[in-house]
Amino acid sequence: MSDISSDETLRGARRNLKIGSTAGSVLFNQLRQRTGFGGDRAREAEALKEALGTLRGPLVKFAQLISSLPDLLPPEYARELAELQSNAPPMGRPFVKRRMAHELGQGWRKQFADFELEPKAAASLGQVHRAQMHDGREVACKLQYPGMQDTVESDLKQAGWLLTMFERYEGSVRTGRIVEELKERIFEELDYSLEFRRIAMYREMLSEEPGVHVPEPISELSTNRLLTAEWLPGRPIMEAADYPQEVRDEIATQMFRLWYKPLYDYAVIHGDPHFGNYTIREDRSINLLDYGCIRVFPAHFVEGVIRLYEALRDDDRDKAAYAYRCWNFQNLSNDLVDALNDWARFIYGPVLTDNPQSVNATNNVEIGRRKVEEVRKLLKEAGGVEMPREFVFMDRASVGLGALFMRLDARVNWHRLFNEMVAGFDVDTVAARQQDLLARHNHPAAQAADL
Repeated sequence: MSDISSDETLRGARRNLKIGSTAGSVLFNQLRQRTGFGGDRAREAEALKEALGTLRGPLVKFAQLISSLPDLLPPEYARELAELQSNAPPMGRPFVKRRMAHELGQGWRKQFADFELEPKAAASLGQVHRAQMHDGREVACKLQYPGMQDTVESDLKQAGWLLTMFERYEGSVRTGRIVEELKERIFEELDYSLEFRRIAMYREMLSEEPGVHVPEPISELSTNRLLTAEWLPGRPIMEAADYPQEVRDEIATQMFRLWYKPLYDYAVIHGDPHFGNYTIREDRSINLLDYGCIRVFPAHFVEGVIRLYEALRDDDRDKAAYAYRCWNFQNLSNDLVDALNDWARFIYGPVLTDNPQSVNATNNVEIGRRKVEEVRKLLKEAGGVEMPREFVFMDRASVGLGALFMRLDARVNWHRLFNEMVAGFDVDTVAARQQDLLARHNHPAAQAADL
């Protein structure tokens, strides 16, 4: 509709100018530091976060993603961008009405008993409105911002350029495959019909988990740019930080199962560990709210996850190298395997010891920052590494979930929980189970599943 898109070109030009000028300033100051002219990294990092936080679109999400990966950014930038949230104003009421009419037709209001024009939440690619159907059901309507396809293409070009510059001046990790992975996942998030199918998949995969709730999607009120699903009442998950220890431990256990049961049973993982994607119900069970970022892995990738655990447990370098090959790491020298193992011991630390513990003991933030710097040096000495695409969201999931467990200060026997979940793992069984799941839900990854 012309009234929706008429000012998108001007808006896009202003956006590109803002991004480009901010990034250029940061990179210029990086060069000044390299040549001995000083510079304040902390101030530059904060300025970059503030500039990006006033924007909608994928660059916000892209920045959050890369901040969680070791060695891609200087630590000052990683800390600031990890906390990045979009502060862009939501779409106004007239605009919402036009967008809804564009998706459901001019009589769209008649399809709801009530529809709240003020959004309950605004994110990088769209905003959520609460509504009520004529049968009394409460629903959440996720409405995509206009012009996101063009914005994604423009933003990701600039993000790829920015990341390349940081790699040239800062990194021991080559980022080409990472950029490819992030682009593909973010483009997928624009397709709400794909997210609709993912919700149905998660309802099946987690159907036997009583502590987890997945909303029911509403097909007649959903399109490629509008997703309507059951409204799940709950409180922000971070309120659980004030709960008694045993309740925090129970919530952490449920969260662990929510994330990793789909991985170990179906080679599927939820790729966005943002705290806002979960809420807690009155009975302390967990709502999982967002399914835009889901990664379907080949089954042998999950085998690598398990074999690397065994390698670290048994101090077996050859098995570790096999695990990294399962993850598509290339040109693995002994030095490179040792450097990767150093980071892996930090990530796997909580599951390597058979006793109840807080992840703070082995995985706290300050230790993590020091470990990143150590791994940076080891990787450089080993000649650098091309990070496989498949590694991106697995690493992000581990780091993001660990951050939540640290905030909850949960004390759980992670070792036993992990080993119970992977007991009897068979790569061929998982591959066949995944293929059946994807085919039943008409998922586009079905044809590419690893058999």
